[in-house]
Amino acid sequence: MTNTVNDLYQRTSVIITSNKSFEEWPEVFGDSVITTAILDRLVHYSELFSLSGDSYRMTHRKTFLTA
Repeated sequence: MTNTVNDLYQRTSVIITSNKSFEEWPEVFGDSVITTAILDRLVHYSELFSLSGDSYRMTHRKTFLTA
């Protein structure tokens, strides 16, 4: 992932989605130093969006289960 981010940094747009918070990323990559470098490049010049709330899929499931 580090090489990919480095190759794309300042050359093109990148969209990444995750169900993990930034604080959880070191667990995913196994190294907090590398994770910090990756996040530094990803968030530089970025627009960050954080979505929260009930899942639309779960709303549909609740309707199905209660019927």
